[in-house]
Amino acid sequence: MSELKTEGRHEAAWITISTDEYETMKATIEAFSDPEVMEQLVKSEEDIKAGRTKRWNEFVKEFKKEKR
Repeated sequence: MSELKTEGRHEAAWITISTDEYETMKATIEAFSDPEVMEQLVKSEEDIKAGRTKRWNEFVKEFKKEKR
């Protein structure tokens, strides 16, 4: 078993954040840890680069037409 060797001095630092910020950070880490989410993000970036996107108002118009 190897020994743990350290150099220098370790000092703990504290950062205070709101509960909302903490929960948001946890959710972000969880999402980025999900392979399916990451795959969709990559596909979305490819779609954007290839111009396979629509403006929001175009999307809404098409969506409303489909609901009729």
